[in-house]
Amino acid sequence: MTSKHPLPVRSRYALLQRLLLVVTVLLAPLATASVSPTQSPNDPNQYRFIELDNGLRVILASDPETDKAAASMNVAVGSGNDPKERAGLAHFLEHMLFLGTEKYPEAGEYQQFIRSHGGSHNAFTAFEDTNYFFDVEAEFLEPALDRFAQQFSHPLFTPELVDRERNAVHSEYSSKLKDDGRRLLSVRKAAGNPDHAFSQFAVGNLETLENTEDNPLRPDLIRFWEENYSANIMTLAVYGPQPLDELERIVHERFGAIANRNLEPKVHPHPLYDTSRLPEKVTAETLKDNRSMTLSFPIPSQQRYYKSKPAAYVANLLGHEGPGSLFDVLKRAGLVERLSAGTGMDTGEHATLDISMSLTREGLEHQDEIIALTFEYIDRIRDNGISQQRFNEMRQLAMIDFRFRERAEAQSEAMRLSRLLKDYPPEDVLSAPWLLERYAPEQYRAILNQLKPANLKVWIAAPNLDASEPNLTRWYQTPWVRTPLNLDNPAAPSLAEQLALPESNPFVPEDLELVGGDSMAHPEKIAELDGLDIWYARDTRFATPKANLFVSLRTPAARESARSSVLTQLLVDAINTNLNAWAYSARLAGLDYSVYPHLRGVTIRVGGYSDKLHKLANQILLEFANPALTEQRFRIARQNLMDALENKSKERPVQQTSEFVQTALLEGTFPVEERLAAARDVTLNELRGFAGSFLARTDPVMLAHGNLTQASALNMARQVQALVLNDHQRTNVDRARIRQLPSGQTAAHLAVEHPDTGYTLYLQGNNTSYAERARYRLLAQIISSPFYEEIRTTRQLGYIVYATAFEILETPALGLVVQSPSADASAIDSAVNEFSQTFAQQLSEMDDTRLKREKQAVISELLERDRQLSEVSSRYWREIDRENAEFNSRQALADAIRNVSLEELKETFEQAMLERQRALLVTTGGDAVNDEAILQTLRDLGPVPKD
Repeated sequence: MTSKHPLPVRSRYALLQRLLLVVTVLLAPLATASVSPTQSPNDPNQYRFIELDNGLRVILASDPETDKAAASMNVAVGSGNDPKERAGLAHFLEHMLFLGTEKYPEAGEYQQFIRSHGGSHNAFTAFEDTNYFFDVEAEFLEPALDRFAQQFSHPLFTPELVDRERNAVHSEYSSKLKDDGRRLLSVRKAAGNPDHAFSQFAVGNLETLENTEDNPLRPDLIRFWEENYSANIMTLAVYGPQPLDELERIVHERFGAIANRNLEPKVHPHPLYDTSRLPEKVTAETLKDNRSMTLSFPIPSQQRYYKSKPAAYVANLLGHEGPGSLFDVLKRAGLVERLSAGTGMDTGEHATLDISMSLTREGLEHQDEIIALTFEYIDRIRDNGISQQRFNEMRQLAMIDFRFRERAEAQSEAMRLSRLLKDYPPEDVLSAPWLLERYAPEQYRAILNQLKPANLKVWIAAPNLDASEPNLTRWYQTPWVRTPLNLDNPAAPSLAEQLALPESNPFVPEDLELVGGDSMAHPEKIAELDGLDIWYARDTRFATPKANLFVSLRTPAARESARSSVLTQLLVDAINTNLNAWAYSARLAGLDYSVYPHLRGVTIRVGGYSDKLHKLANQILLEFANPALTEQRFRIARQNLMDALENKSKERPVQQTSEFVQTALLEGTFPVEERLAAARDVTLNELRGFAGSFLARTDPVMLAHGNLTQASALNMARQVQALVLNDHQRTNVDRARIRQLPSGQTAAHLAVEHPDTGYTLYLQGNNTSYAERARYRLLAQIISSPFYEEIRTTRQLGYIVYATAFEILETPALGLVVQSPSADASAIDSAVNEFSQTFAQQLSEMDDTRLKREKQAVISELLERDRQLSEVSSRYWREIDRENAEFNSRQALADAIRNVSLEELKETFEQAMLERQRALLVTTGGDAVNDEAILQTLRDLGPVPKD
């Protein structure tokens, strides 16, 4: 059937047109505008804004030190542009753009090129935007951009691929049918303003993307592309080591061919909510045992106020977690677990300001009291919260963060910049998120005037909806109801009298100088204090006055049993809860911390501006030394833990199959049922006893890294020794290891309540040597794109399909993962076997040039240059955990990858994928459940040999 909207065909005329375009490009000025945006003083990159003759706006970033290059194209077209009769069309177009262009007609060519040159790619469709992005080894940026640009100028929309890709979209829809996030979003759409485009189904499926002779999909797809995609509503970011002039040339030559149809971004004039219904409450049923409440207030769009940020000023107070804050009072009352405030959706015409809370079971029963207390706090902000001093503090912290901003990875920077360029003028594109140019009390009051009971929509989400005839959302069948809001009750005096606005922040950094001396190549062990190994590295290479402190309190008590694992989690919860109100101001001032359990004990991590880092660290140590353990907190924390464990059975199938692998093979982990039984049984007195003896035997280690002197590191070590280690016995706590699978394939089958089939094939290496790890890393690199292309694209077995290096604790393995709405486990396994047989032939034909290229792709990712202090700190900490005092694991593995021969690679492929010499196949669907027996058998096995 001939399309009514055929794409340009290859012809002599078309070829002549392209040749003329090239000549025009060479003769034309490179761009119609050039601007250098305001950048952080700590940002060594060079930037340039240009606008091409076709109206495409571009931000170029030249970073001579980056190993990766990246690009991101943001198109101001999203699901809000979908025709009513074709829900999901923008999302479908996003899928189809990847699948062949005039110059590169093969459907998987772009993906294979990116993957084979050390990169990754993806895209997403939002309500007003679609964003396409990739990264790649820096030297291959130009050919990657050549392929990328073609997707926007000369896509094929190959007819034979239309049905295939609509099946992929349907699989994506199907995979999230049991996902509470998607289900609750469907309620937001159904219970919002039906006149607003946001109310439409955005994902698409086989019904909305019908493709029949009477209703062919491809003509509608092409029409949508022609009527919505235009260079003048696109914003491109390109990030690479090339000089700006070269980046500009590359961009102009390749992206100037995108058609400028002189379109305007779609305007959404309707309010997000039907204001005639306000105030109202909408309650939706969740599948997981989680409870939440969001108080949502319609406000005008805030986009034009980006230099004063009135909504951010108000939200900063509403979402504060310090003593006397709304959150602090509600949490101490046992009603709320988490709270955040900020702008929700902002369409440029309308927006919302949302206060979102995670509720306890008791909180769900006291919704009216929580709402009343919230309005009490809003009144206090309205009466006493607007002050020049608060604004000055917010601005000072924003200026410090901008002044010392660190570079992120190339791909995330490109994505961020392409989206910012859509919303902000070129000169502000780098600084806009931090701009606070003036104190604007009239704007703050305008926001607060919208935060009134008559302008409120409350969203509640909880399991077990109590309604006889609930509404059901069309596509996700989520039950929901509307109910009137009772807003007449005053706040409980016992709670209201505890409310207080935040005091001045005592953690605002004052000394922002860098310590003297060269940065150290890697940490050195500078002392041992009462059994505490102290590692230290001065590091100011990123020119930021920041540091990171890690203290691992390793103890055998943490993993003696499922019960001790549960008690450790409850102890950490109490410590974090007790710290939160006091330490929240530190977070606002650029300090961060976490106290978290792991297989060897508990780690305390403190990071950020070094000036007052010791003050926060000391308070954490004091709390750890003597945690307050209350009946109320114990009851809530234990219930939260039980809910989280029970919710694991409601995760998507491939999450459950992959977690089974880790539970079965990783020493020190315990099955969900064992932990759940322990959580139901433990008592507060038992936790108190456990806390008292938790550090009786320890194997402690500490790392201080960054803008610190050796003397300050030793001082902090003395605090650790005095507060939490004094008079305690020293012991040795070995690292956990991975259990070695028996010869052949072990098959486990899980019972999962989900219509899709989950499939995880874990193929384990023979030992943990660098040579074996190198072979498996390289094999995963080589098979990932062909596996995806065969199983997902060609066979259409599912949306979630990938092959990956499934390495845990240096034990090499391949992981093949599929989630299918249409095939059972047997059919998936047959397809994987057929792929293995076919790929064996491809591998046998691989030449040294291709092998070298694939090696370099792995090595480039492995040795990618550090861009932030925290990345370096985390890498050093992992090396200390591995007990590698040389700090050279990355380099050693890279050297091993270089030495892998083609014959060794073929042998590994044959042993792993053809013979499945040590394989664990975990699947869902059907009746032959045997997971408990298999789990018990595997947990009795010994560890994988080291070499």
